Amino acid sequence: MHTALARDLGLEFPVFAFTHCRDVAAAVSKAGGLGVLGVAGHSLANLKMELDWIENEIGDKPYGVDLLLPARFAGSDRGGLDAAEMDARIPGEHRAFLDRLLDEHGVPQLPADARVAPEFSVGYEQQRDVIELVFQHRISLIASALGPPPAWMIEQGRARGVKVAALAGTVAHARRHAEAGVDIVVAQGYEAGGHTGTVSTMVLVPEVVDAVAPVPVLAAGGIGNGRQLTASLALGAQGIWCGSVWLTTEEAETHPVVKEKFLRAGSSDTVRSRSLTGKPARQLRSAWTDAW
Repeated sequence: MHTALARDLGLEFPVFAFTHCRDVAAAVSKAGGLGVLGVAGHSLANLKMELDWIENEIGDKPYGVDLLLPARFAGSDRGGLDAAEMDARIPGEHRAFLDRLLDEHGVPQLPADARVAPEFSVGYEQQRDVIELVFQHRISLIASALGPPPAWMIEQGRARGVKVAALAGTVAHARRHAEAGVDIVVAQGYEAGGHTGTVSTMVLVPEVVDAVAPVPVLAAGGIGNGRQLTASLALGAQGIWCGSVWLTTEEAETHPVVKEKFLRAGSSDTVRSRSLTGKPARQLRSAWTDAW
């Protein structure tokens, strides 16, 4: 199954697999798709180790990386907030809510001296070292999952022959990405896991295809089988971008308990919640999301 974009990237199948697991990324690339490793939260040393491992595992097969690059966030004008500033922004009501919820479910408090590292590092300057590191590797694609890629990242991609992609949940977002000069727009519909907007995949994909032509578009959101891949191509997409479907694979690092929950879940068992990052993100319904 070939599309112009798949041929351009040397793929057997127009399948782009977003994952936080290096084993999944490598398996998809070796199978003829393109594995895309989410690198938010990695230290530079760990990221280098992961990318080196992938390249050793897949040989000359293509792969990519995905980053979080919001243009604006709290304190973005000065590089973000420090730990003390973030802590001071948490309302007392939220602390009380969390303490009560932990008590109700028998979850012990963390020790007073415990330190929890931030889960994500975001923003252009905060990610500059990460971007420079990934460009030192043999990536074929670099994607911004949240926000338009900075001009210097697009320029480096062109200079190194690396495709630059960006995710969009609306036509307006897609147009901004195309105007910025990205090589690929990922039209991610409401059905997607993780951060997602309010427009369905079936509606969004053809709208974006028309709005950004001739920039190639990948369809994302609720896509997990061959029929949905075929439908995406019929809507004008050059391939699919999917993530949730890999969470239950043999290679995935998903905890067995969580994996079983995914396997038992149906299409009505997810919710969009701001409880993870403050932005709407689709996740499995749980006692936590219900309480939130």
